Amino acid sequence: MSFRRYPAYKDSGVEWLGEVPGHWELLRVRQVATLNPSKSEVAALPPETELSFLPMEAIGEDGRLDLQRTRPILEVSSGYTYFRDGDVTIAKITPCFENGKGAVMCGLVGGAGFGTTELIVARPKPDETTSEYLHWVFVSQPFRKLGEASMYGAGGQKRVPDDFVRDFRLAFPPLREQCAISAFLDRETAKIDALVAEQQNLIALLKEKRQALISHAVTKGLDPGVPMKDSGVAWLGEVPAHWGVSALGYLATIETGATPDRAEPRYWNGSIPWLKTGEINWAPIREAEEFITEEGVANTAVRVAKPGMLLMAMYGQGATRGRVARLEIEATYNQACAAILFGDRLLPEFGRYFFMAAYEHVRDGGNETSQMNLSAGLIAKIRLPVPRIDEQVAVVLFLDLEIANLDGLTSEAERAIALLQERRTALISAAVTGKIDVRHLAAASAEPAPEPV
Repeated sequence: MSFRRYPAYKDSGVEWLGEVPGHWELLRVRQVATLNPSKSEVAALPPETELSFLPMEAIGEDGRLDLQRTRPILEVSSGYTYFRDGDVTIAKITPCFENGKGAVMCGLVGGAGFGTTELIVARPKPDETTSEYLHWVFVSQPFRKLGEASMYGAGGQKRVPDDFVRDFRLAFPPLREQCAISAFLDRETAKIDALVAEQQNLIALLKEKRQALISHAVTKGLDPGVPMKDSGVAWLGEVPAHWGVSALGYLATIETGATPDRAEPRYWNGSIPWLKTGEINWAPIREAEEFITEEGVANTAVRVAKPGMLLMAMYGQGATRGRVARLEIEATYNQACAAILFGDRLLPEFGRYFFMAAYEHVRDGGNETSQMNLSAGLIAKIRLPVPRIDEQVAVVLFLDLEIANLDGLTSEAERAIALLQERRTALISAAVTGKIDVRHLAAASAEPAPEPV
């Protein structure tokens, strides 16, 4: 869809903004909204009155609110940020600000609420702007980029100052036009969001198909007519009758790593790659982030793994524990990793695909510690199907081809999402800065969703 420009423009006097429509008025946010209104508005309410309560996680990056929580005024009247229906909130701390967290407050229990102190609240002045339009201004790329540049503090504690929001300058159209622009953006971004959701659903389906394909190939083989037998392993179920089933300890050597003493500078910044669990993510390992010296290897329990070995993450929460990667370099590794050297009965490539299929079962089989850590002993007890070598080769070649096709489709979907999101961002910025005239489109009936770009 192409958009027309306004018939007349004027210089805004703001370098980043450039020209704006001739009838728009250049204003600061403080002229169109009141920042951080006083909680004295609810001071007369009984202290046991329940109002909405919004911690940061209850405010979405898409402007949605989770309104399940309430708190009595007595518990939140001090130490929390106050807002009411119609206010517009902005998360001020990194990375929430950069990610676009913020929303128009609506549907609050009792019409008001309290929330995280990491919010800036803007209350529109009814004669100057609307909540919806101000929210579009706050989620626009110029506001976010300039706000990010104004942050103060260090690291994860950087914040956008209230004064940045208060003094932010933008050309504002008349109220009726603001409503038209908001209606246009509501409709067009909803179309784009629907296309993004379709691509995200496709990625999820491709991921499920990928996992099912790997699981079936390494546990059932490629011949659907072959006789089957019980593997004796609950999650494996039946395997081809002529396959063996064996504990990994009988098929491979398993060694854990170590970390050279950090207090010894001579052990570090050498030329020998040193790997950690964060670098194990299914993909082949071709490089390292840190390096140690020959002395660091010689004087510690550090071991060297060879190309072709599998490296497994034994520790870690989330998705880390249980992941494997095939080494394509010679490298050392820390104590949270296990190096697996297969013998002549199992190919490393087949082993890698097996661990991809068995990932959930492996990662949940750790020691009963706070992180459910794995150990070399536990890894050695993992039971694997053992096809003939020629069948392993066939399975690996089949999966390499099929997975490459599925990954290609996934990449296409991810590119489509990136382009759609770029279009969404550009559309919002162009509309609120007056680079496009959408007044004639705002009241139009819903049009067919645009094709993915």
